[in-house]
Amino acid sequence: MSFVRQRHAPDAPIEPALDAQADRVVDWLLGSLEWDATLFHVGQYCGRWRASTAGRARASFHLILEGRCWLHMPGRASVQLAPRDGVFLMRDVPHFLSPYADPGIDCAPRAMQPLSTTPAIGETGLACGFFSFDGPFRDVVANAFPDCLVLRADDLAMASAATLFDLMRSEAQRAGTEPSVAMDRLAGLLFFYGLRHAAHSELHAHGFWTLLRKRGFAQLLADILQSPGQDWSVAEMARRVHLSRTAFFRQFGEACDQAPLQFLLALRMQLAARRMAQGESIAQAAQAVGYASYAAFSRAFKRVMGEQPGAWQRARTNRHRSETPGH
Repeated sequence: MSFVRQRHAPDAPIEPALDAQADRVVDWLLGSLEWDATLFHVGQYCGRWRASTAGRARASFHLILEGRCWLHMPGRASVQLAPRDGVFLMRDVPHFLSPYADPGIDCAPRAMQPLSTTPAIGETGLACGFFSFDGPFRDVVANAFPDCLVLRADDLAMASAATLFDLMRSEAQRAGTEPSVAMDRLAGLLFFYGLRHAAHSELHAHGFWTLLRKRGFAQLLADILQSPGQDWSVAEMARRVHLSRTAFFRQFGEACDQAPLQFLLALRMQLAARRMAQGESIAQAAQAVGYASYAAFSRAFKRVMGEQPGAWQRARTNRHRSETPGH
């Protein structure tokens, strides 16, 4: 799905950047998702090469470990990429990477070679793979980003990610062209860093991120995260951001493709799930998010999470045990 959204004149003032409360909401929303990144291949190319992850019906990424290359997408200007730049394709869209600025130069897929410790001029080191994320807010997050994100190493906000690139390069030199579990984990961390940075960038401010820039909305959502069990009616939420109920409902729906109470339900169930994962009982988790009735909480939890709370908790416990050494 391409990111195309009808624009309306804002009914609430837009803040130029996200504040501390918005930062907290962004971190929570991204952290609520279950991430999975898998490297497809890692190594280096030289000559008239061409690389792409398109056509596999999956979101993907390309990380530039060394050298330079160009990203080509139909109908868009070619983009030069340098070491420690990252390309994140939120949807499966036509694209390819090559060593030339002109996409018309004849290039062909080539076998990737192990990453060299002393790269020569004209060689390009890449780590390419796929990612996925799941959870109640998957669509909210996915729809808040354009199809393609290009994150730059010279952006000061991405400086902390440089170490991850260096670790991935070292791991690739150790493991050769066979991706390792360590590289999968590093790619997942880079993906998280990239999305968090994009959420704070005015250049990539779409969907839900624009909502956080409207005066009062970030504080409202931070307050809901702080006190999810409170009686958060649409009227009360609208009052907090100084809008009529109708205007609030419309602005929220335009940004999230969800009604406010639908979003609130997902938020409560995600918070309850986190509490259960940390060892709280189902009754404690339900009470913390405003449910006195186990039956009502169980229905709501299954509607959002797809399982009854007891089954969900047992599955997470069993998975944790299977992933723990010695079990």
